[in-house]
Amino acid sequence: MLNLELSWHQAAITSGCLFAAAAVTSTAAKVNTRPRLKLVAAVSTEAGLLLGLFALWQFAGSFTFFSPDGALPRARWIWHAERLMHLPSEAALQQVLLPHPLLIQAFNLYYLALHFPVLIACLIWLFARHRQYYRRIRTTIVIFTAISLLIQFLPVAPPRMLPGDHMVDTAIRYGQSVYGTGFAADQLSAMPSVHVGWAIIVALAVITVCRSRWRWLALGYPLLTTLVVVVTANHFWLDGIAAAALLGLVLLAQLSFAAWRPWRRAGEAAAASAAVAAVAEARPAAPSWPQPPPGQPGRPVPESGQTVSGSR
Repeated sequence: MLNLELSWHQAAITSGCLFAAAAVTSTAAKVNTRPRLKLVAAVSTEAGLLLGLFALWQFAGSFTFFSPDGALPRARWIWHAERLMHLPSEAALQQVLLPHPLLIQAFNLYYLALHFPVLIACLIWLFARHRQYYRRIRTTIVIFTAISLLIQFLPVAPPRMLPGDHMVDTAIRYGQSVYGTGFAADQLSAMPSVHVGWAIIVALAVITVCRSRWRWLALGYPLLTTLVVVVTANHFWLDGIAAAALLGLVLLAQLSFAAWRPWRRAGEAAAASAAVAAVAEARPAAPSWPQPPPGQPGRPVPESGQTVSGSR
């Protein structure tokens, strides 16, 4: 099966090349003030940042010290927790769809190839058409993915690796697996589901930016993604729920920071005004011309070449 995603080596090299191109074009833009050079530098920087994060994610999932010894008990705990929460059985849902091989193969391709390209397409669309929203959504993606990466250092096996849950590895059945038949360390990064989190971010971006009443159809993307990752036995329901909860915390933190920034700027402006006022009060007053006593005319000001009577 062809792997349509970059390896971490390829992503890291591409990211480094993009950052180098950004540095060269940014330097050239200082000499030649063409808007196109600034645009190339900005695009190269953003693409290098995202590919660098993707390379780090791929690299972290390839650590050889990951083993199924601790990952399988954690997966078993998730399975039993879902039963206590009365969530639908992943195995029962999969059994309903397994008799439709073309649908299962389409789900396998969806899982393998669609997530990262859709995310990149969304970012390109935002950067090209809605630049005012781009930085905030890109920051959401970076923070969410970075925190997910840290959580995934605690390995959790996917449902297809858990004995006794009666889940079928659909990618292996139809020869569409990128992992092969052996063990691969990056299979143990099931919690949380980054795929579901990215799909929710894309849907929120479309709903936020677009004004058409059809924009709400974008909610179908994370719902379909959740269905795909569950039916293909790559994730539990709780993996997607955890991704949605983590993304909610990230968005809440961003909103809180955005609300705090005006208060911080107002506080800094007030502090600066108070400092200026304090300096002005401490400065000695300029000497003023002595005023004549009440009832007496003021002393005339001498003209050039003349002296006032009584002066020497």
